[in-house]
Amino acid sequence: MIRSMTGYGRGEQTGAQITVTVELRSVNNRYLDCTVKMPRSYIFAEDALKERIQSRVARGKVDVFVTVAQTGGEAFSVTVNQELARAYLDAFRQLEQLGAGQVQPECRAVDLARFPDVLVVEKQPEDQDALKELMLQALEGALDDFDGMRLREGSRMAQDILSRADAIEGLVGQIEARSPQTVADYRARLEAKMREVLQNAQIDEGRLLTEAAIFADKVAVDEETVRLRSHLSQLRELLGKGGAVGRKLDFLIQEFNREANTIGSKCNDVENTRHVVDLKSEIEKIREQVQNLE
Repeated sequence: MIRSMTGYGRGEQTGAQITVTVELRSVNNRYLDCTVKMPRSYIFAEDALKERIQSRVARGKVDVFVTVAQTGGEAFSVTVNQELARAYLDAFRQLEQLGAGQVQPECRAVDLARFPDVLVVEKQPEDQDALKELMLQALEGALDDFDGMRLREGSRMAQDILSRADAIEGLVGQIEARSPQTVADYRARLEAKMREVLQNAQIDEGRLLTEAAIFADKVAVDEETVRLRSHLSQLRELLGKGGAVGRKLDFLIQEFNREANTIGSKCNDVENTRHVVDLKSEIEKIREQVQNLE
């Protein structure tokens, strides 16, 4: 199947008290350029996400947005800094001795807890492996959605390219059909000119044939039209094969342009010149579409 390089996808997975949302957005690019944007505390999963994307996307500038939301209360632990608490108690005893009874010796636990850093509150560490797996599952859903959009757009572009390929083939046929008539018209004009110049003198038929043959060789486009038909066949084959064929098609369209330019340089017939202009127009429209294919 043919895929477009542009698309959007979204996936979501919910685990134990946590929901992960992954969004993908891509635009055209010569190569694959993947950027993952996520909270810094989850950076451990970045490489795994990129590897999964690289296994399913060949070209394009892909931006990935990862959001992690807590759906329940976060787990915390509270511990006592025993060394610091003992130090405070020792300080209280010293103050009691210095004060000669003027300082109250009683110190309740709640009073001691008010002092800085006596109680240490820490967030429970997350299971990184489980969270990474949850992110990858959300990413798979986003990639499926992403691929669906790219396939639909790619199918439309492939149909448009094929219809223009048919138009090019028709124009090539018209150029081929017109080429012999161009030579015949040239010979008729040359003969009329020679009769006008020589008037009643005998026309050298051999010279006439030689000039017509030289002209026919100069304006012959058989090689170019044969190559164009071969390129059209290869174009249809690549589109039928599917996959990441955008770069191959891009190179192939350059060959289309080369043949069309050569035909244009050889044509001095008004009708064929019009056909060449139409031919180049169709090739350019295909080139624009190919720029959007993966």
